[in-house]
Amino acid sequence: MRSLVTCLSNDSSVCKCTIMYTSYCVIQFFGQSISLSSFLSSLSSLPHTVRDTEVPLLFREPYILSGYRPVGHSWSFYFLSLFQIHNETINVWSHLLAGVCVALRFSVFAVMYGLGLYLDLACLPLVYYVLSLLTYLCCSATAHLLQSHSELAHYALFFLDYVGVAVYQYGCALALYFYSSDPAWRRSRVGEVFLPAAALLAWLSCACCCFAKLSYLHPYPLHRKLCQVVPTGLACLLDSSPVAHRLVSRTWGDDPAMTLHAIQVLLFLLAAFFFSCPMPERFFPGHCDIIGHGHQLFHFLLSLCTLTQQEAVFEDFLSRRASLTREYGECRLQVAAVSFPALVFCSVLTAVIMRRLVERRLRKEDSWGEEVERG
Repeated sequence: MRSLVTCLSNDSSVCKCTIMYTSYCVIQFFGQSISLSSFLSSLSSLPHTVRDTEVPLLFREPYILSGYRPVGHSWSFYFLSLFQIHNETINVWSHLLAGVCVALRFSVFAVMYGLGLYLDLACLPLVYYVLSLLTYLCCSATAHLLQSHSELAHYALFFLDYVGVAVYQYGCALALYFYSSDPAWRRSRVGEVFLPAAALLAWLSCACCCFAKLSYLHPYPLHRKLCQVVPTGLACLLDSSPVAHRLVSRTWGDDPAMTLHAIQVLLFLLAAFFFSCPMPERFFPGHCDIIGHGHQLFHFLLSLCTLTQQEAVFEDFLSRRASLTREYGECRLQVAAVSFPALVFCSVLTAVIMRRLVERRLRKEDSWGEEVERG
């Protein structure tokens, strides 16, 4: 931590290290040094977006009629499409920028308040929480950026997205349980089973979303959405219960985190509405393709929700940190320390299994198509 502060105080060293590291990453990724002119030339040569009728059914979204990237191009095309205007641009950038904000805000917070953060058991749920935010934001941005590469990539990347959702849910559960809950709530029946139930529902959200993605094709039936929304909704209701209890049982005047929690809940409810309902594109098909469709609004509102919740959790952490180990005991904190990576492992394993099922199904479809052509 001291070395970090020393490094930050040396502006020239920071600039040199940043430039060298960025150059190294670019060279490693593209295999050569790319000038600005060649980069702009690469962008101008990207294939134009196409209409929904020009991409396979799997890649189409209801009421979105244009702005699709053509399927089957090189990976570099989809990476470069980060700087192209298409119907996923806002989905990618909203979570990408939110991830940068989360990382920068936590870095500042750690320098200001967290000397020796990595050694403090009471800080571990906070570290897991921030990691869960970065995980879901990065997984989401990656999935929306690269999913048009192929059918297998589409499935695998959205399975990764669902892993990020599960990790985020349980990371929130840990932070809200240890930093934001009241003793009266923890003594309730919900509080007693909160952490194991939150872990189970987080994994179930991942598994059900993967299953729904794998099993139901266009036109999507209602039970596909229910398969995704019901377990995810239950997980979110449970995870929000410490905050809900606190909002209705306390006065807000003497607690700066209360207003932040209330705003976060409101933003989350709005985000959930736009996730569940394809609006406004349902009423204006083709007019909200590039900007303004429901999933973009969901991403934008969820990003604001995440940043607001992070501030609320930071406030709660500062007020609870000194007494946390005494209040909960080291044993419970150690169990939490083990349960988070266990949840990550189970979710990743589920996504890997689902990917193999997709690969097997696509292989069968290809072989069946070849047999039909021969016949």
